Amino acid sequence: MVEFAHILSGFERAFAFDALLMCFVGVTIGTFIGVLPGVGALTAVALCLPLTFYMDPTVGLIMLAGIFYGAQYGSSTASILLNVPGSVTSAVTCLDGYPMAKQGRAGVALFMTTICSFVGGSIAILIMMVATPLVAAVALKMSSVEYFMIMAMGLVMAATVAPGSPIKSLAMVAFGLALGTVGMDLNSGALRYTFGQLELTEGISLVAIAMGMFGLTEIIGSIGKSDNKPMSAREITFRRMMPTRKDVKDSVMPTLRGTGIGAVIGALPGAGATIATFMAYATEKKVSKDPSRFGKGAIEGVVAPEAANNSAVQAAFMPTLSLGIPGDALMAFLLGAMIMHGIVPGPRFLTEQPVMFWGLIASFWIGNVFLLFLNIPLIGLWVRLLTVPYRILYPLILFFICMGVFAIKQQVFDIWLVVGFGALGLVLLRFGYPPAPILLGFVLGPLMEEHFSRAMLMSRGKLSIFLERPISAVLLIITAVIFFMSLRSVLRLMRAGTHTAAEASLDP
Repeated sequence: MVEFAHILSGFERAFAFDALLMCFVGVTIGTFIGVLPGVGALTAVALCLPLTFYMDPTVGLIMLAGIFYGAQYGSSTASILLNVPGSVTSAVTCLDGYPMAKQGRAGVALFMTTICSFVGGSIAILIMMVATPLVAAVALKMSSVEYFMIMAMGLVMAATVAPGSPIKSLAMVAFGLALGTVGMDLNSGALRYTFGQLELTEGISLVAIAMGMFGLTEIIGSIGKSDNKPMSAREITFRRMMPTRKDVKDSVMPTLRGTGIGAVIGALPGAGATIATFMAYATEKKVSKDPSRFGKGAIEGVVAPEAANNSAVQAAFMPTLSLGIPGDALMAFLLGAMIMHGIVPGPRFLTEQPVMFWGLIASFWIGNVFLLFLNIPLIGLWVRLLTVPYRILYPLILFFICMGVFAIKQQVFDIWLVVGFGALGLVLLRFGYPPAPILLGFVLGPLMEEHFSRAMLMSRGKLSIFLERPISAVLLIITAVIFFMSLRSVLRLMRAGTHTAAEASLDP
């Protein structure tokens, strides 16, 4: 059972001056990065990770988490004003947010996204406070056999549920698992796949992969994509941001429905906020009395996805903290950051580090309140930020990427890794291979290897142990069903494509 004294201690830690300061810094940086199209929260988190090595681990995690969910608030600004999503999760906001801006209602759209994001995030935090200890209590009764299967299921779900080809996603998961084996084997001490490079003895840098695959790749890929100019900040006054009674009435139920969808989807390992936003938008369009309004400036098409987005982002911490299984690439990076600080997320995290856990939860509440003040009174500042030329902004970001990577190990080799992974990321995107599953596989790979080794020791090398234990057997069956259903859908699409091509060739 959760002790009230631990919760109180956690909240007391979150309200300490250093925690409050870093929470504010984190959400401010997150909003800043979220407003800028093409940069991404993962780049900002990776850039700031070296700074946390000089902080108390709890304070460092509070700042990194603030960047994560703060970016979700800011990402809707560019979607509404420029029709360019600040991140993938806010892409669906463009559908009705930009038409509202063209109708002169950009202020209302920005105001309502902030309010519904706060509501969605707050409800999800409340759910997480109740559900995470329960999940952790159940997980404490499981062994390495069950942990291995949970992680395997999470990787398969991440690969098959994500948009795009499941086969390509699974290939990227396998590639990430392979990258995780580079370096010294913790069991035998043998060097694996270092190819004589001493810099790889401790393995490939997590920050180098993230910076290259997401930071460098996204920046290069975004250059020259958008020349849109946002409206003047003078056009978005506080008076013009106030919604009408009809706007509020039309937003209440979509916000609650979006929050519920986001909380459920976000808590599933591998699902992520992107799926939640599209599901929330599709739900509102389906239940609407007049679906033709969507795509033309319907406020429901803005508030529901944004509520789902922020709800899913907060709920995604549940499997990460209670089971040690990240839901997406950014949560995988945060998981890796915790491990680098000597913290192992999982069911014991709640009992062994209760002050840190509840301090982190309390900081979510505080951060969401900070974001209200950052996104409503200071909206003019974020609008002006969109006028900064990318020819000035991107070189600065590239400079900080190099400095951030070098600061961790003081190795020039890591900078070359960033360049290499950046080039690889561009090639993968060119051929439709998503880079996010690589990070999931890379972070979970060593943990899966450790639990698999323990499982084999328990069973004296017999793989049948995964079928002999009931929970493990159920998880194995679920994983197999998910995999084969995805494979079946891929084969069906391939057959449909073959038939279409054949009909086109016969058409005179």
